[in-house]
Amino acid sequence: MKQRILVLTAAYGEGHNAAAHALAAAFNEDLPGSAVVVDVFALTSPRLNQLIRRSYLAAINGTPRLWKRLYALMDQPWFMSSGLWMLRAQSRMLERVIERERPVAICSTFPAYAALLQRMARDEQLAIPHYNIVTDSISINSVWWRPGCDGWYVPNEDSAEVMRAAGVDSAKLHVLGFPVTPFFRKNEAALHRPSLEEGAAPRILYIVNSGTRNAEATARLLLAEDSWEVTCTVGRDEALRATLTGLARGRARRAEILGWTDRIPELLMTHHVVVSKAGGATTQEAIAARCPMVVNQVVPGQEEGNCELLLRHGAGALATTPETVISTLRAAFSDRGRAWSGWRDALEPIARPDAARAIAAHVLSQAGAAASAEPAIL
Repeated sequence: MKQRILVLTAAYGEGHNAAAHALAAAFNEDLPGSAVVVDVFALTSPRLNQLIRRSYLAAINGTPRLWKRLYALMDQPWFMSSGLWMLRAQSRMLERVIERERPVAICSTFPAYAALLQRMARDEQLAIPHYNIVTDSISINSVWWRPGCDGWYVPNEDSAEVMRAAGVDSAKLHVLGFPVTPFFRKNEAALHRPSLEEGAAPRILYIVNSGTRNAEATARLLLAEDSWEVTCTVGRDEALRATLTGLARGRARRAEILGWTDRIPELLMTHHVVVSKAGGATTQEAIAARCPMVVNQVVPGQEEGNCELLLRHGAGALATTPETVISTLRAAFSDRGRAWSGWRDALEPIARPDAARAIAAHVLSQAGAAASAEPAIL
């Protein structure tokens, strides 16, 4: 019988969905159809979920101080237990999904599921292992571990240290990396990372996320640097795309202005530096691509740890104004790119492009004994 794996996610932040789909792809690579990704929050109430998602994005982008307070509130011991009553509909939907899929194991990339699953286990309604795939680094909210689970997969040793210090059982902590798309592992040899040898022009990738501050000002300054090749991705902001396309005409060096694109992994592997906010998926994909990052915006709470990870390992820089972005890049590429070379070398020991496969293999080995055991829902 095929070992079915249920991967749970929620669309509150890019990291959760990116990790879930990368992990499912790893399961399905060797066992096609073995893993399914489900967003229980979206299934339960699509319209309400969209409203909450928009409110979340508005909070982290428009009122970061308020979001920081809310993030600290979620870190309180009572938060998950006292708030479970609000997730009754999601809990019922989760039960139906488990009954339908009959998985041998559950992986969740969004922390709220742990509380629901642990309650089901306490009520003797669940008899399969559940694992949390932690998508944050260093500044990890306790909602990831307070409810408990059968194991945590963390992106780096820095994050494991934080959780050990909080009392999480070391035996249940597995430092296997952040699940990124298989593209990074499969194309390491095919896509040669850019160098600065023989006078090659620095290639700068600027990712404009929703809510990015000073996006146009930063892009204008980047495009004014004629000694650099520049790629800007602006998402669905067509007005900004039109403006930057006009500015890019007539440059001495190549410039490409893209709207929404699924080429981010390829772009990361073919550019010297990425300028972006410290989102979970973007930061981890940049690490997997060994593309140093200049962080130009940090959302308080979960993104603080992503930036800290890069700075702690000397693998990038923080520059929060358009002017400091440019001065930081100039310094990185001066002296034949000495500082930039140091950043890229520092990424090598923390890059785990094969994390998704490693996690999938470990989950299957842990869940193997349960494959022929009792049904998931008792």
